[in-house]
Amino acid sequence: MKFESSLGTIWLNADPHFLTQISYTPIDEHPLANQTLLLQAQTQILEYLNGERKAFDLPYTFEYGTVFQQEVWHALAKIPYGSTCSYQAVAESIQRPKAVRALGQANRKNPLPILIPCHRVIGKGGQLVGYSGSSAEGLKIKQQLLALENPEFKIND
Repeated sequence: MKFESSLGTIWLNADPHFLTQISYTPIDEHPLANQTLLLQAQTQILEYLNGERKAFDLPYTFEYGTVFQQEVWHALAKIPYGSTCSYQAVAESIQRPKAVRALGQANRKNPLPILIPCHRVIGKGGQLVGYSGSSAEGLKIKQQLLALENPEFKIND
């Protein structure tokens, strides 16, 4: 399923029971996707983007990813709305302080951006680094999400 948002087109995917993907680029929908769940996800994402929702109530699963990547994604899910955390701090929170680069790669491969808030991870000095493949468009989306959650957030160049 795809829909338009303030961030542009968003694609969603689900299996019969769980949301499995949120993407800013086209993805193929699971043949048995739970359409009710996809509509709930669309509604909740739009509510979030309109400032009407701070937490999501959607069943999700990671259908791929290494044990390390999934460990990172679970850690990202714990970063509170309106807060940011450095890559180093996330690495330390999972007892892997030397895995900052690997953490950045796991962050980039997050299959459920917005829901699993990888946009809340910033550079150690407060720099806006990496989001959705580190494209200029990805960084713009990251900045929009951070500003939505905390209008006083300032980016260090």
